[in-house]
Amino acid sequence: MNIRIGNGYDLHRLVAERPLILGGIEIPHHLGLLGHSDADVLTHAIMDAMLGALSLGDIGHYFPPTDPKWAGANSLVLLEQVHQLIQAQGWQINNIDSVIVAERPKLKPYIKAMRDRLALTLHLTSEQIGIKATTNEKLDAVGQEAAICAYAVILLSKTNS
Repeated sequence: MNIRIGNGYDLHRLVAERPLILGGIEIPHHLGLLGHSDADVLTHAIMDAMLGALSLGDIGHYFPPTDPKWAGANSLVLLEQVHQLIQAQGWQINNIDSVIVAERPKLKPYIKAMRDRLALTLHLTSEQIGIKATTNEKLDAVGQEAAICAYAVILLSKTNS
């Protein structure tokens, strides 16, 4: 098989006194995401999609929250490591599509910067990365502004090497 599809999901609680980082971009907001690393749900969902496409487990296997080494880690650094892993397996990214679900802040002004930052990290063009933002219409924990979640899907193809 020369192509693989993976999907990923992540959710983190919103709390005070934490930065809000999505797609490697710090977004001004009075709340940030709580997690062992920087809690970047978009980047985490993308990593899980990458790993899932190749049946390599999930990010908790590679970067366990019980390991102090990953405390406060920049998720883009983790993303680079996952990218190297899939390249070492002989695969490349064709494209990524994702959705961030958050009531606030409004994310539209930051989507281009997120796409550009992820593209730079993964050595892709921005056109290979889709990011959409939506709300949960005030339903559930995300809708009540207690959390933010993200979904991602990825298409990988086998390299010629």
